[in-house]
Amino acid sequence: MSASTIIADIQKRKIKPIYLLHGEEAYYIDLITNALEHKILSEAEKGFNQTILYGKDTDWVTVVNASKRYPMMSDYQVIIIKEAQNLKWDKADDFVQAYMEHPLITTVLVFAYKYGKFDKRKKIYKSIEKSGIVFESTKIYDNKLAPWIDDYVKEHGMKIHPQAAALIGEYLGAELSKVANELDKMMLNVPKEREINIADVQNNIGISKDFNIFELNTALGKKDVYKVNQIVDYFAANPKSNPIPVVMGSLYSYFSKILKYHYLPDKSQQVAAKEMGVHPFFLKDYEMAARSYPPGKLFNVMNYLKEYDLKSKGVDAINLESEDLMKELMFKILH
Repeated sequence: MSASTIIADIQKRKIKPIYLLHGEEAYYIDLITNALEHKILSEAEKGFNQTILYGKDTDWVTVVNASKRYPMMSDYQVIIIKEAQNLKWDKADDFVQAYMEHPLITTVLVFAYKYGKFDKRKKIYKSIEKSGIVFESTKIYDNKLAPWIDDYVKEHGMKIHPQAAALIGEYLGAELSKVANELDKMMLNVPKEREINIADVQNNIGISKDFNIFELNTALGKKDVYKVNQIVDYFAANPKSNPIPVVMGSLYSYFSKILKYHYLPDKSQQVAAKEMGVHPFFLKDYEMAARSYPPGKLFNVMNYLKEYDLKSKGVDAINLESEDLMKELMFKILH
């Protein structure tokens, strides 16, 4: 069951007595928890019927005893255990197990178990799964981030240019809470009727329009030596905004896609874009880059990236600054 389906059911008051929300991606756990916290009870009902506990500060006796109470002048009481990963799950004895198997239907017990997967082998997991809802919030893959950004903006009644979505994804990474927060702030400053563009990203998120990872990939694809060196110089002057691990990761992803393009049996726009996990808008850039980098050269590039990634971490790099490493790497890729 998806997060949107669970939230839609909550809004329709199709409520379950137990929710176990777990996984490595906190965003959807927070989203569902927020719906359970704000959509079930009215403000007047919350005073007597809503309890917020924290995993590290509570115990199972408190949780179960609270869950067994009946609501006052309300259909439900809501008990939310935030940071539930800090609860002593190994000490959940028969007393706890019995409640999970036969929960009170007027109690909504929520476990917000973040930053890791719950052990599905545990008996308590199977009991909660049978009595309530278990939702696993998985990390989003990098190639799914730009489409996620596009969908998020559309849900808010706006549009974003593919380049702008790709740039945000490259720079902010796959922490969805952070991405959503930046998008929310940006959408406040862009007219609803206008498409969000790269200039908006620069003005609102602070990413340079001309000197960013996205432009570095494009310049390398075109073998534009002058532009590549300009961008590397900019990165050297702004290391906090352009850390080497992020740059290396982006370069590896970019050249991996070019290599994949070479071996696609069907290079038609829609099929190739889907196989490569990119927006069709960008396919022409990969076609051009593939002409500049034949498979043999790409295998060398991938080896250079691994070599210089290790050097950037101090392996076999003697008295070399980050700027020097990047310039050496760019020279080897381009020549």
